[in-house]
Amino acid sequence: MDSIISVLRDNLPWFWVAITIICVVIESLTLALTTIWFGISAFVMVFLAFTPLPFPAQLFIFVALAMVLLIFTRPVVKQKINQKKIATNYERIIGQIAVVTKKITALDKGSVKINGMEWTAAVREDVVLEEGSKCIVEEIAGVTAYVKSI
Repeated sequence: MDSIISVLRDNLPWFWVAITIICVVIESLTLALTTIWFGISAFVMVFLAFTPLPFPAQLFIFVALAMVLLIFTRPVVKQKINQKKIATNYERIIGQIAVVTKKITALDKGSVKINGMEWTAAVREDVVLEEGSKCIVEEIAGVTAYVKSI
């Protein structure tokens, strides 16, 4: 047991490097934002290991720093990562009512006007949408709005 402690005491910076790597690998596999704070703490400990601090003091600093980071920074980072995705132009028009500006058939694409913007439009069913009729946007594929009659 004394030989393990002496080896550990003589190689403390490498011990903390190993802990850093292990924590970062675990975090990269889980993406739970928990072990990364222990990895950051272990990285700080690599530098503190060169000071004459005894191992129990280093261990206490490691745990305390990791807990402070976990408690105070994890919620902020998690909130930043999980921010609501802003809908883009095409996502906003799905489900909206459009006016046909050029006749649409099952074989020929036409066009529709949605929120003042002209879109190429097509139908998936065997229907004909005449100019001036209203329809609902079901899906966007590339630059084509797939619509259905109301």
